[in-house]
Amino acid sequence: MLELLKEIILDSQNEELFLGTQRHLKHQGVKGKAFVCIGVRRCGKSTLMAQIMSELAGKGVSRKNILYLNFFDDRLDALKEGKLNLVTEAFFSLYPEKKTKERIYFFFDELQEMPGWEKFVDRLLRTENCDVFISGSSAKLLSKEISTHMRGRSLTWELFPFSFAEFLDYNRTEHKTMTSRNRHLVQNAFDKYFTVGGFPEVMGMNDKLRIMTHQEYFNSILHRDIIERFDAIHPKAVVQLGHRLVNNVSSLHSLNRLTDYLKSSGYKLSKAFVKDCLEWSNDAFLFFPVKINSPSVSKQNANPQKIYAIDHSLVKSMSSSVLLNNGHLLENLIFCHLRRKTDKIWYHRTASGKETDFVYLSEDKKILPVQVCYSLAEPDTKKRELSALAETAREIGSKTASIVTYAEEESLEIDGLSVKVIPAWKYCI
Repeated sequence: MLELLKEIILDSQNEELFLGTQRHLKHQGVKGKAFVCIGVRRCGKSTLMAQIMSELAGKGVSRKNILYLNFFDDRLDALKEGKLNLVTEAFFSLYPEKKTKERIYFFFDELQEMPGWEKFVDRLLRTENCDVFISGSSAKLLSKEISTHMRGRSLTWELFPFSFAEFLDYNRTEHKTMTSRNRHLVQNAFDKYFTVGGFPEVMGMNDKLRIMTHQEYFNSILHRDIIERFDAIHPKAVVQLGHRLVNNVSSLHSLNRLTDYLKSSGYKLSKAFVKDCLEWSNDAFLFFPVKINSPSVSKQNANPQKIYAIDHSLVKSMSSSVLLNNGHLLENLIFCHLRRKTDKIWYHRTASGKETDFVYLSEDKKILPVQVCYSLAEPDTKKRELSALAETAREIGSKTASIVTYAEEESLEIDGLSVKVIPAWKYCI
């Protein structure tokens, strides 16, 4: 096994790195802490690792000081028998002169496949002159588990499918300097992004292949990252719940209604099981719950949650619902845009019962309201959306608010509230 490990290490050091599109994740390392990247499967975690390796090389770090292993490689299965120590033994038998003398950079992809990996990484950080980078399937590499097992020796970073800005970079569409020509190119690119979504692998696929690929992702997440990972006692109910949610994204869901729905289909299950399913889906980065904006935790838990999916185009590929419309998809897209920035997102219901899609905590610690409406062309629609937004802004104490549309743009003033109507393509960059 030792000789095979040496061969794999040397092969990886001589391979040309696939860098893909530069991600906009503003990550940074901290000495003594492992860098842990989690996210939904197929969102580009391995490519991000390659980009970090390339950045190190650009700073003068020799490839010989970088060890990369992907533990999905079946040749490494023997390491599952408590033999992870062979990794460092193989590396330092190749480069004995580097032991303690030079800084080594360990990159481990899908390390969660190895039993006892937490103690192995902990020992590396304590005893070696090194930095450690880990990526893996989110459902097996959960933040709460990392916190428990790594005892403060890690920082966790979330990676999502391409944002619209990353999609523009992928297509080499200039967007940092906006000219009249660029503006049209960006708008056209958004039309495409609204169709294909952000998963890197589906870029350039035709419609049929993209839909098939999205469906494979969805089923893999349900079965491998949720049912198998959590040993769900009602696997068919989990699948049915997943399809129910994907057909009704951007909508309110209560535990009672979801439980009654599954019971009406013949499943003998509890509300606690359905609650677990929603938490598992969130852990797997498939569905995200958004609670009502309230200082009362009991009120948050008593009210229905809005559910959003990891990618609006995956929703479209999976949905069989005639109720799904472009407004729901746009709202899902804007949620994902906000979620990349913060997990402090709520929906708001005013004292008079009017609803605003999102209020979120901005980087400068302000609570800001955002309404999403595909079009404000109808006067009644515009009046309704503005009324809800104005009431929300007054209740949360905000002087500014946004309405994100598909294409419309204007600035409004309502009772001292500055409202920016902004097209989604501009809002997302």
